[in-house]
Amino acid sequence: MGVLCVLFLVIFASFSTADRKPTIAEKLTEDADLSQFFALLERNMVANMSLQYRQMTLFAPTNQAFQRYNGEMDDSLVLFHISNLATTLSNLDYSISSELDGNPPLWITRRREAMHDDIYVNNAKVDISRSYQAINRKGKLQVLHVIDQVLQPLLPLGQSAVGSPVYNPNAYQFLEHSDVFNIEQHRLRSFRQKVNQLQKKEVFNADGRHTFFIPVDEGFKPTTRSDLIDAKVVDGHVIPHHVLFTQATPETEEFKSMAFSDNVKVIISFTTSANGKEEITYVKSNTVAGDAKHSRGVVLADIVRANIPVKNGVVHLIQRPLMVVDTTVVDFLKEKEDGPLCKFYEVIMDLGEHNQFLNELTLAKDITLFAPSNEAWNEISVQNIIRNHQKLKEILNLHLVRERLPLDAIIHNNMNQIYQAPTALPRKYLYFNVISHQNNLTLTVEGGGVNATVTQTNIAATNGFVHIIDRVLGVPYTTVFEKMKTDPMLNITYNLGKRQMFNHQLNDMEHRYTYFVPRDHAWLKFQLKHPSAYNALFKEDFGYYTKQILERHVIRTDRSYTVSDLKLLANETHPFVLPTSRDPLRLRVKESDKNYYVEWNGHWIHVFRPDVECTNGIIHVIDEPFVLESDIRATGGADKTRITYAFILLFISFFFARILEN
Repeated sequence: MGVLCVLFLVIFASFSTADRKPTIAEKLTEDADLSQFFALLERNMVANMSLQYRQMTLFAPTNQAFQRYNGEMDDSLVLFHISNLATTLSNLDYSISSELDGNPPLWITRRREAMHDDIYVNNAKVDISRSYQAINRKGKLQVLHVIDQVLQPLLPLGQSAVGSPVYNPNAYQFLEHSDVFNIEQHRLRSFRQKVNQLQKKEVFNADGRHTFFIPVDEGFKPTTRSDLIDAKVVDGHVIPHHVLFTQATPETEEFKSMAFSDNVKVIISFTTSANGKEEITYVKSNTVAGDAKHSRGVVLADIVRANIPVKNGVVHLIQRPLMVVDTTVVDFLKEKEDGPLCKFYEVIMDLGEHNQFLNELTLAKDITLFAPSNEAWNEISVQNIIRNHQKLKEILNLHLVRERLPLDAIIHNNMNQIYQAPTALPRKYLYFNVISHQNNLTLTVEGGGVNATVTQTNIAATNGFVHIIDRVLGVPYTTVFEKMKTDPMLNITYNLGKRQMFNHQLNDMEHRYTYFVPRDHAWLKFQLKHPSAYNALFKEDFGYYTKQILERHVIRTDRSYTVSDLKLLANETHPFVLPTSRDPLRLRVKESDKNYYVEWNGHWIHVFRPDVECTNGIIHVIDEPFVLESDIRATGGADKTRITYAFILLFISFFFARILEN
């Protein structure tokens, strides 16, 4: 009987152990990916006692997160990852107190993605699938959340000037006592002096949850920059009611700063830029409405120390003050050795310190520079071509417009027509397209056959504006086919070319093409004059006629022809005959008021965009298609023939039906 009782107790114990949910302590012991966090926890007596006896929430960084961490590592660090409340994901509010001395808050961000919310604690992302809760041996609920970064607290280096450590400071206390915190080599005395001088202490002292940007002393060079910082500029360094950590904040999402009133309106956003393998985060202030003291436009500042948590939000140390426009275009290019346009500046300097392009950037009073990003210069085709200094000079001039062109001016000029702006390269223009999608505007610019997206707009300088683009203009990277497929101005001709696989030849790299392409506007004008012929071109039955018309626009030989080439061969009095697969194309060319025209079949047709370079040829965008009246009669005649056939079939059907009835 005794043996049976013992056996029963053993079996019962084994069943109850199998059914029991592992505690958080057991979970940490079993999970090899959390071993470094668990080792840190075991060395801290307070954390260990909490794990055994109290309810708690643990934010556990993975081993990989610890490998990336380069901050101080002592036993107290684990307390910044623990709260004395058991809080599940659904119950996380905008902040939760940590167990570190002073109980500094951990800030929670919910970022809405396609079908779910991503959750961040400070700058660390929570792995939602690995969150876990269990009851410990003392019956207390405990919750584990796995995160992808080590949480870095703001800790004093030692004793402050008044003899006591500063724990859990707000933004102003951090600014006032910045010398006692470990913020590496950065000093904040210049901005602190301006805040006190302008009596803006309450802005940084304010309770609640805010985001603060503090420029370091290095950013106050030249010294005259300090004179440009007034109370409104200080307000422009604060985003109220939002705690924005860099990883947790969507790039380019805009937030109103405290400098957002009737007269001056400043919005702030984050952006990133790649420099080699390194990714740099910037903050930009955009003064969308300014006054005599505050210039419109964007100021871009590198975040030199991000995500410093404070009692009333988060602080980011930045390389220079926001809102202050006191540098030229060239100053902006060379401001930082690893800046967003450092490679562009290197390319310019390859031509020598006194080259013409650099001189114009330096001396001109009203310019707009479309500057390729650092990544844009890594393209192989670009690397090959910039070794040719003569070609490089042309390419650089293609990026320069000799007037101020902020984004709103481009949008306004583009409302009723495709806006084109003359560049510093003679007879070369930039063409703009504004794409609106879900209340977001995307600006594209084309120059020399290359279509680039503007990734950063309206960077303000004392002598103009800089727009950062994602490609180098003038260095083709697409075939004629690919250009036709992607250019928003050439959709109709591209769609016509789908008939009978006409477009496929345009990918051929063994030949060189010269393609006179009617832009969409040209076809719409044609539609107004000949609606039935236009409609017939798109019908399945008339692919043959469509192909014949397009063949007249394409020259396929062993070379391609620029408009300048054609002007030499075919002036106003002597036409030049170009071979096509349809019939010879007889053209004359003239130049008038910096525009080119080609004469075909007695009509002078404007060349809207000449010399769109591609890897296997050149496109000339024209304002009228090469269509003859006989082409129109052919399509119309075919249309009548089809109607006649339909009528005959209907008559035959009716005739046989009557015979069957009888």
